[in-house]
Amino acid sequence: MADLSVDVAIVGSGFAGLGAAVRLAGAGRTDFVVLEKGESLGGTWRDNTYPGCACDVPSHLYSFSFAPNPDWTRLFARQPEIRAYLEGIADRYGLREHIRFGAAVTRAEWEGTGWAVTTSDGTAIRARVLVWATGPLHIPSVPEIDGLDEFEGTAFHSSQWDHSHDFAGKRVAVVGTGASAIQFVPQIQPQATSLTLFQRTAPWVLPKPDRPIPAVARALYRVFPAAQKLQRGVIYARNEALVSGFRKPRRMKLVERFARAHLARTFADRPDLAAKLTPDFTIGCKRILMSNDYYGALKQPNAEVVTEKIVRVTRNAVVTADGVEHEVDTIVFGTGFKVGEGMGHDVTITGRDGVKLDDVWARGPEGFLGTTVAGFPNLFTMIGPNTGLGHSSMIYMIESQTSYLLDALALVDRSGAAAIDTRRDRQDRFNAALQRKLDGSVWTAGGCASWYLDEDGRNRTLWPDYTFRYRRRTRRVHHADHELLGRAVDNDVMAAWNVSKQP
Repeated sequence: MADLSVDVAIVGSGFAGLGAAVRLAGAGRTDFVVLEKGESLGGTWRDNTYPGCACDVPSHLYSFSFAPNPDWTRLFARQPEIRAYLEGIADRYGLREHIRFGAAVTRAEWEGTGWAVTTSDGTAIRARVLVWATGPLHIPSVPEIDGLDEFEGTAFHSSQWDHSHDFAGKRVAVVGTGASAIQFVPQIQPQATSLTLFQRTAPWVLPKPDRPIPAVARALYRVFPAAQKLQRGVIYARNEALVSGFRKPRRMKLVERFARAHLARTFADRPDLAAKLTPDFTIGCKRILMSNDYYGALKQPNAEVVTEKIVRVTRNAVVTADGVEHEVDTIVFGTGFKVGEGMGHDVTITGRDGVKLDDVWARGPEGFLGTTVAGFPNLFTMIGPNTGLGHSSMIYMIESQTSYLLDALALVDRSGAAAIDTRRDRQDRFNAALQRKLDGSVWTAGGCASWYLDEDGRNRTLWPDYTFRYRRRTRRVHHADHELLGRAVDNDVMAAWNVSKQP
């Protein structure tokens, strides 16, 4: 007997989960629950609270089109403001009554007409539809380093920031040079006695065109929403222009020259440091980072960049391959997240015929339009395989996916079926075409190596085209791509699963 029966169960309360909830409610589908493992909402913008945390997509684009925020205070919003925006979405659309906090999903099994979902506290939930909206960036990746468990100082990942830790007078090691590290390094460097950055790969860094949004502009957006909509459109079009460069790496030369010039100007008096910080890959291969203070922090007398590989950690030092022991009191990992582990740690998802998603994705995640997976009926993956972007806003992609979700549910209801599943041949054809489009792109050409690629060198992370084309593909569900299952004619079955009707 289920503790709770709903039509739709949504897992996660970040942008993807809340966006799906708003769209479902707007379509009259109010029989849903949002299952959140944490004690508050916000997803990655709840988890990441490190100093300097901010978005690298302009605020006007990094927000829902149906809920523009005229009161953004900066061109690139910072974490507290983004989280407040999400809290406001939950209040504005009455979502809090649907959210169950502390409800980490541990198991979900397809039972022929719906999903049996179990949470960490043992609660059993029956849902006709399962929307997985946790996103790929929520499992911290900490490298396995010999001796790390013997370190006597303080060590933590950037997404699990220890705000009680005082950096004053500390010898700090920072491991990693990704998007998080370039934001928190300038914040902690002035406090530390020394900061040693252990760099495996130098990122391309461009100046960040960030500034406060004047009060008069915010007032204008409140009175004339069309002005903000126009600004959003300009930002969107400008970002989309980068796609042609990603597809044809030679077109990125101009951007790369600009980045090299920025590096050369900054370190004109430190050619040794400039050499260490010069990437050895075509710009765009990995995410292009933006900062106005990262390079400046690394030029300070108390900062050092180490490119030798870390081989072990002792009780009070980080030891590199050249045998040098770098004595430290604190280790901060800015090493990103595990993106190739299916739906997450300790989660088992079982589809038709007892097939487990972890087995299907053993060589890497793959789906159809990043939103459905063959063999897993009524499962919708928000920010699923190959929906990531290196140039624009994931909120745009999420809104496209929620349109696909709603149209799929409408198709199921109109047909009187119990479920919709994706045809394996259509999924295979889609992914073959997608990988052909990725061939020769900046993400695969010239020996590019990044977390975008799996162990076979396949890019299972990014969407390799314009986002407006993705929106066009997801505007409607094409019946030929799917199969409808279990014609539902039993009124008791229909009532038990709370199947919504649409005219």
